[in-house]
Amino acid sequence: MAAYAKHQNLDYLVIGNPMSFWKKNMPKGMFLRSGRDWHLCPEGIYTIDKYLETKQLKPEDVEPLSLDFYLSYTEWFQEQTKVQIQESLVQRLDHSDNQFVATLDDGQTITASNVLLAIGFRYFKNVPTELAEIIPSKCFSHTCDLVNFDSLKGKRCLIIGGRQSAYEWAALINENGAAAIHVSHRHEIPKFTESDWAWVRPMMDTMTKNPGWFQNLEKKKRKDIEQRFWAEGRLKLEPWLGPRIKRENVKIWPSSRVVACKELPTGELEVTLDVGERLTVDHIILATGYKVNMENVPFLAAGNVLSKLKIQEGSPVLDENFQSNIPGLFITSMATTRDFGNFFAFTVSAVASARIIGKAINESTSGRS
Repeated sequence: MAAYAKHQNLDYLVIGNPMSFWKKNMPKGMFLRSGRDWHLCPEGIYTIDKYLETKQLKPEDVEPLSLDFYLSYTEWFQEQTKVQIQESLVQRLDHSDNQFVATLDDGQTITASNVLLAIGFRYFKNVPTELAEIIPSKCFSHTCDLVNFDSLKGKRCLIIGGRQSAYEWAALINENGAAAIHVSHRHEIPKFTESDWAWVRPMMDTMTKNPGWFQNLEKKKRKDIEQRFWAEGRLKLEPWLGPRIKRENVKIWPSSRVVACKELPTGELEVTLDVGERLTVDHIILATGYKVNMENVPFLAAGNVLSKLKIQEGSPVLDENFQSNIPGLFITSMATTRDFGNFFAFTVSAVASARIIGKAINESTSGRS
């Protein structure tokens, strides 16, 4: 969005620490599910393929894309676009008289006519109530909080969840020396086969040209798209992951749920599954993903924005330009999935949302910040 604002000669400023969630809450050795076409450049100039050219690399040299490679691409992208970034944190956000005032952690205030919340996943960590009630809090970690696996060497772990993060954490923990790993999830074991994402990019292009396209679809057509996304993104896992979890010390428990957990005097955990199995482990990892809840965003609650923001089922209600009911307040990334579809929790949507929001702000403000 910042790169597009700069290209459109909009007065802008980025407040935050770019890619900090990727750097601090994802583990070394992780690979992305996305391909080279899911780049960040709205103008199609500073793409991943262009970055490969500068490094004299071929696609086969970097696929699947590693976390380290992707972070190096984002740093290069930032350098090439020369976007303005102030690495501070917003402590509160207020709105009055058609303006926003952001108070930063150093006490500085910034006034703007428009604000874009690109807050990603950080505040939406999902810890299901039914698990929090039976597992002692000190005995489990969410995947985003467990990215260094040194403490699990020689330990027995239970991972609850059955999608990409669950299986990739299982592989990484095993490769870092865990003694035994159990994976429990409610569905059957996913297929380790390549997903077909070719249909997503054209859909993003359609939404860019016609921002209201998805929101105006018939309910059945929207459901069909969401089901297709689910089939590709949830019922399939990357083929390179399958061989890494086919190990004697990795046990999968499909179609199962954790129904009880007891901490033993030894500090071990006795976990009961509804399939009649009891497991003894040292730590539990929740690969339970993320769930949007705008009330969890602290700087919104600290100011007056949260009390004004229209929310349904935890998500902000947005118009076709990603604008909330508060004029000038735009939102992107995962928080928009209720109104724009699950693909807006993935990087493939970054270019489309930047173009749509940038155009809307440009037309409404004629260059004001």
